[in-house]
Amino acid sequence: MGKIAIVLAGGSGKRMKSEIPKVLHEVLFRPMLHRVIDSIEISDINKICIVKGYKHESIDTSLKSYFSKGVETVLQEEQKGTGHAVIVCKDFLKHNINDDVMIVCGDMPFLDKRTIEDSYNYHKENMADFTVVSCFVENPKGYGRIIRENKEIKKIIEEKDCTDDQKAITEINSGIYWFSVKELLSVIEKISCDNAQNEYYLTDCVELLIMNKKHGCCFISKNQEVLLGVNTKLDLLVANKKAIQDVINFHLENGVDFISIDGIIIGEDVEIGRGSFIYPSVVIKGNTKIGNFTTITSSSFIKNCYISNNCYINSSQCYDSYIGNNVKIGPFSHIRPDCKIDDNVKIGDFVEVKNSIVGESTSISHLTYVGDSDVGKNVNFGCGTVTVNYDGKNKYRTTIGDDCFIGCNTNLIAPVILGDRSYTAAGSTINKDVPSGSLGISRSIQENKKDFVNKKFGFKK
Repeated sequence: MGKIAIVLAGGSGKRMKSEIPKVLHEVLFRPMLHRVIDSIEISDINKICIVKGYKHESIDTSLKSYFSKGVETVLQEEQKGTGHAVIVCKDFLKHNINDDVMIVCGDMPFLDKRTIEDSYNYHKENMADFTVVSCFVENPKGYGRIIRENKEIKKIIEEKDCTDDQKAITEINSGIYWFSVKELLSVIEKISCDNAQNEYYLTDCVELLIMNKKHGCCFISKNQEVLLGVNTKLDLLVANKKAIQDVINFHLENGVDFISIDGIIIGEDVEIGRGSFIYPSVVIKGNTKIGNFTTITSSSFIKNCYISNNCYINSSQCYDSYIGNNVKIGPFSHIRPDCKIDDNVKIGDFVEVKNSIVGESTSISHLTYVGDSDVGKNVNFGCGTVTVNYDGKNKYRTTIGDDCFIGCNTNLIAPVILGDRSYTAAGSTINKDVPSGSLGISRSIQENKKDFVNKKFGFKK
């Protein structure tokens, strides 16, 4: 016998007031459905069936990367409740009839490996035909209640169908179940929709199995956070706040400094070295790794970057790039994808670098664009320099050797090569290679038109 899983992801989530399926809303940059699948997969459950419904094409697009991992989908054309969602999985269940199946909702972003494994072990140790994961909470509003007799579970009642006495019960249904597939198939098509919502409830399977003298139990989870489902935009905000705080707590424990956590959002895959300092209002996401003793100041946005030690990123944006040691960037600079910024480089205010290599100890201080370029060591860029890399049809590279000096307001028309130790005069448009040790100058001779203004416009006091 093995383990399989069904994830219920067919609902529209009307209370979300959104055009996308509820399960595709993101908690800390990751769709809730992806979070659930990842937790299931790391719990050694390799066969997963996703029940899709509302805007199912969006679900398919989102799941493309999972289809090769034993994840399949079924379509619930009409959303008639959790029981109906399982009914449309009949073929999946029949193909795995000797296994146990976990059924869980796709909007539970904090479902974790420990809860899955502990509840499954409890299910097996008790030789149960079904196991419901329950939890005691102070405020049970919104959850189905666990009804017991002599400590044994008898049924689960959705809150809308509860009496006042039943609403006072504080043991609630988490929405996570384990079933023997064989026993689930024996009752799933016998449930009815005779309830306040006119829907087929999966919880009715529990009652039918009990009536058939099948053995069931409750695994009482002490982790209330796993129950945090998302039904409204407020719920989504609460979930994001919790996920953000969990990540910040992790980095605090590992020696990262924060003066305030206001506006800080750090993705779960981000690594930050000890002694690094993150200012308020910073977003760091994707596969980003930041070394030791690096400072990221407010209004910075970093995605998929490797940033080494002792760097200073000041109110700037960096994407998909490598940044070496002791690099200073900003304020208000933009490092676009596919850049390699070597050690001790200075990139100042209002500088954009794109798809370029910038050699050690080079200085690009301000108001400059470096695109599709290979820049050597110890190069100085004057203010207003532009590598002109696009002719309207094709893009070309600029090559700049070591120890070059680029005068202010130089246009480098690619493809062009500046040899080592070459200079360009301020205001030049360079469209021919400059040999090593040479000065490139390309500008017209200044001519002053005497009394031009007075003659054209007359004297103005």
